[in-house]
Amino acid sequence: MIRLPASCRASRQDPAAGLRHSVGVGGSTGPWHLPRLSGLPAAAGPPSRWIPVLPGTLALKSPDHQQNHEPRSHLTENSKDAVRAEHLIEALPYILSYQGATVVIKFGGHAMLSEKLQDGFAKDVTLLRLLGFRPVVVHGGGPGISRMLKRLDIGSRFVEGLRYTDPDTLEVVEMVLAGSIGKDIAHRITRAGGAAVGLSGKDACLIEARRAAGPKGPDGSELDVGLVGEPVKVNVELLSHLAEGGFIPVIAPVGSDREGGAWNINADTAAAAVAGALGARRLILLTDVEGVLDSEGKLILEIDRARIAELRSEGQVTGGMIPKLDCCLDALKAGCSAASIIDGRVPHSLLLEIFTHRGCGTEVKL
Repeated sequence: MIRLPASCRASRQDPAAGLRHSVGVGGSTGPWHLPRLSGLPAAAGPPSRWIPVLPGTLALKSPDHQQNHEPRSHLTENSKDAVRAEHLIEALPYILSYQGATVVIKFGGHAMLSEKLQDGFAKDVTLLRLLGFRPVVVHGGGPGISRMLKRLDIGSRFVEGLRYTDPDTLEVVEMVLAGSIGKDIAHRITRAGGAAVGLSGKDACLIEARRAAGPKGPDGSELDVGLVGEPVKVNVELLSHLAEGGFIPVIAPVGSDREGGAWNINADTAAAAVAGALGARRLILLTDVEGVLDSEGKLILEIDRARIAELRSEGQVTGGMIPKLDCCLDALKAGCSAASIIDGRVPHSLLLEIFTHRGCGTEVKL
């Protein structure tokens, strides 16, 4: 491992310390370790000759690198390079204000079906960590569960849009979410240069849960959805220890109760509970739509609970958007500072939401 000058290294006690001088890249005692490029000599000169290249690589620069390139074309105010620079500058106040802040991200929907979007998401999360944020990922995986149930010849049943979870289905849910999907997301983030840890809500009682109330039937009675739970308590201490060590938690939404029972938890609901318990700076839900739309199909950039109630009464907010908005409001009531619903189909929508003035979806307020 090449050691960078002390001013460029982040400390475990203050993950953002090194970032105040440069992009945070860990030395041998820091939370982030970047692999040396294969094929490079073990001793390639003093540390000053190495520069960080995000994400997860080091590149050797020539001592006279500034004199060894061809003259660049003249830059105008409207050139592409100038526009890129403006975008970087636009991000500066957000980078400064988010130092050490927790951001809980629910990863799901179409983005989980695209290799390109999955890798892009992993890079986005890694960049947030390297810039001093404390990202926490909670993921879904409905399509993966359906595929595995089909392979095992286990039938799927839905009650008012919710998957009925019997013991056999729950076993598959755990296997897919906490196994293949969670570990794959963690591995992608680690490959991108982060240090991610795949967890189940059952690990160290990370998410304590109880039976969730089912949807109402036509006669107003509660419908049975099986082993579907709702969070009661979140192990904040575990997540804090991981964040202080420079790790990125990747949580599968499966909880447990005090009697040892397991519960299948909706990923949006789990993310909201984690955000509220941590007092997160932001909760961001990645979805398959732009955000909340008005009657003309235009994106609503900001919405509060009064406007949400109005749109619901008018029938403008329906289906899966209703529980997502409820999750955002629940997180805000529990102590999360801000919540957003964004389009996960847009590449790097997470960065656009955090680092641009306009954002990339709908911000929900109380």
